[in-house]
Amino acid sequence: MSSDNGRPRDTRIDSAVLDAAAELLLAVGYADLTVAAIAERANTSRPAVYRRWPSKAHLVHEAVFREADTSRVPVTGDLGRDLHSIVARTAALLTSPLARLAVPGLIGEAASDPSLNQRVLDRFAGSGWSGLDAYLADAAARGELRAGFDAAALLEVVIGSALAAVLVRGPDGLTDTWVSDTTAILLDGVRAR
Repeated sequence: MSSDNGRPRDTRIDSAVLDAAAELLLAVGYADLTVAAIAERANTSRPAVYRRWPSKAHLVHEAVFREADTSRVPVTGDLGRDLHSIVARTAALLTSPLARLAVPGLIGEAASDPSLNQRVLDRFAGSGWSGLDAYLADAAARGELRAGFDAAALLEVVIGSALAAVLVRGPDGLTDTWVSDTTAILLDGVRAR
């Protein structure tokens, strides 16, 4: 969401717009979703929507992932279990009913919109999964993980695998078996030898 100087924004409008975007996305899909329809359903104006989000894609991204919590790394002390949790959470994020409808369009638009691309990266990699670097450093210190392993690279592989699987298998293809198999492949690549 953008922030301007001046009077405070009415957060009720923010919530109404996000709710309307989610409802309409489920009803009409990403391609047929319009900012005008979202504004009408939220009982606000298109300019009010555009003051908050620069494009439909930015708005949809926030509506789809506003409840997504990638801010904490699961820590059990068992690298396999914790990595399994990261893979499972990523798969769940990308296969929710809203994400199923929005992710293909968001990927396409992020390719040509650097600010949207950065927001998506920040959610899934950059500022998301805070603590992963420290967790991986601890795992390396315990001898479970190759020293100097890059947390960003690990997340790129997890997210990339999930996106590729959605494209190849469809959203229903990210099953518990897929999560377990992907985790096993990742563990073979990151474990200390």
